[in-house]
Amino acid sequence: MPIESTPLPLIAVTMGDGAGVGPEVIIPALLDDETRKRCRPVVVGDAKRLRPAAEVLGIDVDVVPDEEIKDGEFIDGRINVIDLDLLPEDLAWGELSAVAGDAAYQYIRVASELAVRGEVQSICTAPLNKEALHAARHIFPGRTELPALLADAEEVLMMLSTPELKVIHVTTYIGLLDAVVRIEPGLVERIIRRGDEALVRTGNLSPKIGVRGINPHAGENELFGYGEEEKKIIPAVELLKAEEIDVHGPLPADTAFFLACRGDYELIVAMYHDQGHGPVKVLGIEDGVNMTVGLPVIRTSVDHGTTFDIAGKGIAEAGSGSKRCGRRPN
Repeated sequence: MPIESTPLPLIAVTMGDGAGVGPEVIIPALLDDETRKRCRPVVVGDAKRLRPAAEVLGIDVDVVPDEEIKDGEFIDGRINVIDLDLLPEDLAWGELSAVAGDAAYQYIRVASELAVRGEVQSICTAPLNKEALHAARHIFPGRTELPALLADAEEVLMMLSTPELKVIHVTTYIGLLDAVVRIEPGLVERIIRRGDEALVRTGNLSPKIGVRGINPHAGENELFGYGEEEKKIIPAVELLKAEEIDVHGPLPADTAFFLACRGDYELIVAMYHDQGHGPVKVLGIEDGVNMTVGLPVIRTSVDHGTTFDIAGKGIAEAGSGSKRCGRRPN
């Protein structure tokens, strides 16, 4: 009796802000042979926005609205879409729009509902625009928090992933002064632990984790700052070391990513937004993926924005680039 193969996972791909590059990025990405070998993608968005995006790109594709996920047919030259029909046909490319902001919210809401019901195994979100979201009165700090609320998750964290390394943040969308105040040993411990658990779930059973300091040179024995590393970071690191988690730090900011990029660490724990985002985008913005840790399903997104300046021009890059940092050979 033949063994039945396991069906490829169903992925809900939200269209993002319809005035941005989301529709242009989605079409070639979903038609790519490698994508179709790995999953069954279904767009949650607007069919009448995907079609002009295909025209801009010069791609002949059949965009087919489906009532339900189970109605999709995964054949060459076809894109299945749960069509919410929220955008006007004359929506301008590259312009801030409250209508597009509301639609972007609704796409993620529907995708989250599909995930909670078990109809899809993962969510991939095209970029949305926070200003457009706010204009539509959906007040969220970013793409990470929105799916978390809709999926009723207790706590979610942003993890940026490139082929070379991963970065998780202790704080993200708050000002630098507020971030330093918020950082405390219990929070640092929890974030390190969540990062370790996430990597273990992906098959890395003993990840090496580097924790960045707050001050230049990680304070250099309180030479810089007011002992933040000693008060806020070191207690958490020592506690986790005692549990045999392979964690190191606090590390000076000017060397941590060099060490990680050559292979010393699989995960860097950044203390605040720019401390993690800046180096990752220099090292791998063309290959970067934004992952959400703490949701009941896998959720990923691109690590760039709506790039209104090139939207509608057919030049947005759908695939990964080829930049690599100098990882030490195995």
